[in-house]
Amino acid sequence: MLGSTHGTLTTDSRRTGVVACGGQPAPAVHGRPAATDDLDVSGRPLYAGVPDLDRFFRPESVAVVGASDTEGRPNTGVTRQLLAWAGRVGARLHPVHPTRESVFGLPCVPSVADLPEQVDLAVLLVADPLPVIERLADHKVRFAVAFASGFAETGAEGAAAQARLADAVQRSLQRSGPRSGLRLLGPNTNLNAFEEFREDLDGPAIALITQSGHQGRPVFTLQELGIRLSHWAPTGNEADLESADFISYFAERPEVGAIACYLEGLKDGRSFLLAADRAARRGVPVVAVKVGRTETGARTAASHTGKLTGADAVVDAAMRQYGVVRVDGLDELQDTAALLARARPPSADGVAVYSISGGTGAHFSDLATGAGLRLPALCAAKQAELHQWIPAYLDVTNPIDNGGHPVGDWRGRRIIDAILADPAVGVLICPITGPFPPMSDRLARDLVDAAEETDKLVCVVWGSPVGTESAYRETLLGSSRVATFRTFANCITAVRAHLDHARFTASYRSPFDEAPRTLSPSFRKAQALMQPGSRLSEHAAKQLLRAYGIRVPREQLVTSAAAAVRAAGLVGYPVVMKASGARIAHKTELGLVRVGLTSASQVRDTYRELTDTARYEDVSLDGVLVCQMVEPGVEMVVGVTHDDLFGPTVTVGLGGVLVEVLRDTAVRVPPFGEEQARSMLDELRGRALLDGVRGRPPADLDALVEVVLRVQRMALELDGELSELDINPLMVLPRGQGAVALDALAVCR
Repeated sequence: MLGSTHGTLTTDSRRTGVVACGGQPAPAVHGRPAATDDLDVSGRPLYAGVPDLDRFFRPESVAVVGASDTEGRPNTGVTRQLLAWAGRVGARLHPVHPTRESVFGLPCVPSVADLPEQVDLAVLLVADPLPVIERLADHKVRFAVAFASGFAETGAEGAAAQARLADAVQRSLQRSGPRSGLRLLGPNTNLNAFEEFREDLDGPAIALITQSGHQGRPVFTLQELGIRLSHWAPTGNEADLESADFISYFAERPEVGAIACYLEGLKDGRSFLLAADRAARRGVPVVAVKVGRTETGARTAASHTGKLTGADAVVDAAMRQYGVVRVDGLDELQDTAALLARARPPSADGVAVYSISGGTGAHFSDLATGAGLRLPALCAAKQAELHQWIPAYLDVTNPIDNGGHPVGDWRGRRIIDAILADPAVGVLICPITGPFPPMSDRLARDLVDAAEETDKLVCVVWGSPVGTESAYRETLLGSSRVATFRTFANCITAVRAHLDHARFTASYRSPFDEAPRTLSPSFRKAQALMQPGSRLSEHAAKQLLRAYGIRVPREQLVTSAAAAVRAAGLVGYPVVMKASGARIAHKTELGLVRVGLTSASQVRDTYRELTDTARYEDVSLDGVLVCQMVEPGVEMVVGVTHDDLFGPTVTVGLGGVLVEVLRDTAVRVPPFGEEQARSMLDELRGRALLDGVRGRPPADLDALVEVVLRVQRMALELDGELSELDINPLMVLPRGQGAVALDALAVCR
């Protein structure tokens, strides 16, 4: 397979803005300067720096600019909340207001310049934060929060005002450096970072990131169910600090068991992936609601926070690539994040369903199996063991039907322990469709007691719509070891995410570790072929592929019938003839392709037919291609497109006419390795075609993966120059015979 190249960066500074050793410093990588070996071939960071946000969440001193204690004023309520928060975190609070001598009994200074000490955090309760931001930067304030709205969420004028804020912050960072320059949260943010968190809860915590404050409220209220939260970052419009900064920071916090995100857009796709990579390296789950799956959702999100939503298929693929668990609803966000924060690594991926009703067990099992969970049949010995306490006429294969959990003795607990002892079972799920005391009370108690003595995950679905029962409120919610849900769907979603994330983490290899640092020898050859702002002809596009070692048919470009005959003799009959021109996108539809030509006369006549057709269709030609005719195989498509958020992306799928009919494709964001390239193929609905169907031989998967990796290298090295590449069809021949690009389209930026 195509290997990574490491070593000293030698990128073209004209193309990337990065210079080799001995030049100017490389750009900063979030919180630290980037060394040249921290950059890929496009000059982009390979590793995320971790912003030092300790003084944001736990400042020693806080300034409130625009503080008020006049009842009925909006700033008064905010000042009161900040005063209470400062007391909880042990910070000194300094009110700032030009006309007040004191606020809530604290001495008030007229301006930031008059503060009695250097402050860690300034909270800005002013309509125009820009002048204050500039003064704060001069006085070495580390963090500022801007609540004001009317910025990028309102349109072009607001976006320009937000850009001025961002520029002011950037100037501070350039003057003072990333460790001491000003960082800004907001604008268009809120008070969520300064909420009162419960201090009496134990265990791993959820750290919460939201771009819309109210959308995080369901997760925040998990504390009322006994689930710990440690932080809440309301990022707002992200003029400076963004969701990625907080993901990187939270991934390093020892108390954080999972990160829950509500995202309306991503400020920068690359930064998000670097942060997700940091969390993946440390095994910290990231669960996210990312709105914008539909055109309406995307438009609404953009109007709210001024973010570029991006192509949702690319967002979805990028999140999967880095282990981010994407969910759709806020209820799924809270339940999945809660489970992932607290659950221990599974010892097995088998799920056992234990119920007091055969109908409940069958229903839940159908849903779980349909969602991809594995419900292994218990072995004969285990079934015989269970039948000591469960009547023989009940099915205990899995799901396990007990017919009614024993209440009066020890048998119920013995049943649960026996199921958990099966080595194939990593998760036990008990759906309780409603309260039926005393049986449901005893069942809940036995499940909680068993969970305390096992490392395996025990889940309960409490189906009562009331939720006031003591078995639920006290027994189940009072346990830190049992994961309790209210719906079948949320339980299944969370358990699947738990098992998937465990598998992902166990085999995770950071794509950034394998990303190329130096340009390949292919780059210079390919760059010479690029024609800025134009589309390459098929012949030129194939030369581009050949520069990166991708196999193309033997072919010659000719401009006369006689030359076509000579070329056919050199290429070898039978041949294919195609009109070639930069503006021809669909040759077949225009009648500009002929296949299976076996004689000189056919070649001569076909040349005239193709050129006549081109003139009739008013198509400009640079010649006619005489090509080797390749044996049939599986037609695939491999391509490159540029995503506004993530940059170059690589797509693979079923090719030929099927690409537009079935739209059966998978996408990845470079860099990625061989494992991800193979997983792309596994996502295709038509994957079986590559394995050989109806007597056809298996296709050369190794050759196909090799092409995907070489195309990825091309996408990385020509980022900024290559807008689009389409290899269709890529004929994947039988195993051991390779893959041949029969046609190609390339568009230069």
